Amino acid sequence: MVEAIWTTTEKDGRITVHLIDQRELPTREIDVPCRTHKEMADAIREMVVRGAPAIGISAAFGIALGAQEDLAPSDGLSFSSYMEEVALTIGQTRPTAVNLFWAIERMRPVWQKIASHPSRERTRILFAEAQAIKDDDIQRNRKIGTHGQALLPSKATVLTHCNAGALATGGYGTALGVIRGAVEAGKSVSVFADETRPYLQGARLTAYELAADGIPTTLITDSMAAMVMSQGRIDAVIVGADRIAANGDTANKVGTYGLSVLAREHGIPFYVAAPFSTIDPRTPNGQAIPIEERSAREVTHAGERRMAPEGISVYNPAFDVTPARNISAIITERGVFRPQELSDYLSSASSQEPVSQA
Repeated sequence: MVEAIWTTTEKDGRITVHLIDQRELPTREIDVPCRTHKEMADAIREMVVRGAPAIGISAAFGIALGAQEDLAPSDGLSFSSYMEEVALTIGQTRPTAVNLFWAIERMRPVWQKIASHPSRERTRILFAEAQAIKDDDIQRNRKIGTHGQALLPSKATVLTHCNAGALATGGYGTALGVIRGAVEAGKSVSVFADETRPYLQGARLTAYELAADGIPTTLITDSMAAMVMSQGRIDAVIVGADRIAANGDTANKVGTYGLSVLAREHGIPFYVAAPFSTIDPRTPNGQAIPIEERSAREVTHAGERRMAPEGISVYNPAFDVTPARNISAIITERGVFRPQELSDYLSSASSQEPVSQA
């Protein structure tokens, strides 16, 4: 599987974080090296890297890059203040993906604890924590794949939207992790991949990953999903998530909500696959999820070619919210939940397993 985020150590001992430029896939595989936290923030903002788990991992590495820059005074208090500035820069990049903020919160107690350590030691510890977040994400994704594949029949055709694969995570994937898990379990799985306008993550990224894996995949435009469902060709819809509210409402790439309505109309199960870190207990419902709006150019242009008249108004939300009532189950590394089970689970501090299996 393609790797979206990796590190190298330079001759002087400094670490460079590398990102595959997802804007250029599938035609070119370009390495974008990040040596400062501001370079990482720009890469997140400009969608060099995307997908909620991958954004969180990149944010963690961005925090470590900030420490490596050694721009902070030597005393512990000043270092902590400096790191808060680094975190603020990274935290202002993509408002919807909760994994971004989850990763910063996981890194914060680490930099606070080691504030008085020597600079090189601080950098080493923070990079180790960022790498641990990435490694942990891969293991979580494999568990998501194991739990999710059990929901699919021995022969299944799955509809996907956007990209929730290895490129959107530390590796393996969430929605695509379920598909990979089913294939590894010996099931016969084929995929219909929505192109996912306007950024075409389905056409450029999901199709790219699945073709590399040899999984039979058919690319369709977003507007064809209803027809394909009406023909009885879809057994399940599986998508990822950028933020899941406490009541199960889910923000994902714009167009997901419409698919959930179509799936409900046609009696097709609609599954959300995401690590538990994507569930935000502080967000009560979908109305409280901030929705990022992006450049009009993503809609008006295809590459360098203008596809719409000059001066036309454009509305370009990057995400929409699927209400919990349209979601059959939420697949996490901790198990499979019906949306209505989330509140009970989140409020039970001692609970370690899902309330019930969907």
